Amino acid sequence: MSETAATLSQRARSIATDPFFRTGSGEMAGTALGIAAWGLVTGVAMVKSGLSVPLALFMGLTVYAGSAQLAVLPLMTVGAPLWVVWFTAICVNLRFVILSSMWRSYFARLSLRHRLAVAYFSGDVIFVNFMRRYPEPKPQAEQLPYFWGAALTNWLAWQIPSTLGIFLADQIPLSWGLGFAGVLALLGVLLSMLKDRATWVASIVACTAAVAAFALPLKLNILVAIAAAVAAGLMTEQLQKQARRLPAAEADSKEGRS
Repeated sequence: MSETAATLSQRARSIATDPFFRTGSGEMAGTALGIAAWGLVTGVAMVKSGLSVPLALFMGLTVYAGSAQLAVLPLMTVGAPLWVVWFTAICVNLRFVILSSMWRSYFARLSLRHRLAVAYFSGDVIFVNFMRRYPEPKPQAEQLPYFWGAALTNWLAWQIPSTLGIFLADQIPLSWGLGFAGVLALLGVLLSMLKDRATWVASIVACTAAVAAFALPLKLNILVAIAAAVAAGLMTEQLQKQARRLPAAEADSKEGRS
């Protein structure tokens, strides 16, 4: 056991002192303010919705998914069935299944324990920054320190304000407009992820569907928006792939005739 602890400690020090650890941390610092505002809003919202402080702390540390937490809180407030709460959280977090399949190309060589840690600490903005820097799915030694620098910065930027929001929820009046601040923070994160036609189409469809289905009970318009966005995004990607294949197929056909 002591050898294992010593090995883990040595590996952690090696990662933390790597120059790319600081690079990842520095690149995440640009979005830390938005993440912090989002975390503060979520912490306040958990307590204001009726959760006890210990339960809110437990949820913040174990779930660590702001969009899922904010999506299920209204459902919990109105007493929605447990299956609706769980299904909503699963739908909101389905994107992490796709992200995990892409992380595999870079981190498949790691131990199961390490991969589970990567899964817990990964996030949307981390993924965007990582893929922007390493678009080719080829493992490199610098990638792991870069990831952990970004991941720990993101985790601290979220957990510290979220915890403050939980403890200070009774002292923070709703008149401060934190809900609007949270929306602005989410918009900032969202805009950083709109990188191609598929994500733009999915976002527009999600907004339209959420508004169109707003009258549904138990906030089910959220589920409608998620389903519509996923379908629109996948359809757009397929159309883009077909459009890219057509020129190649035509070129091959011309070469065959020649």
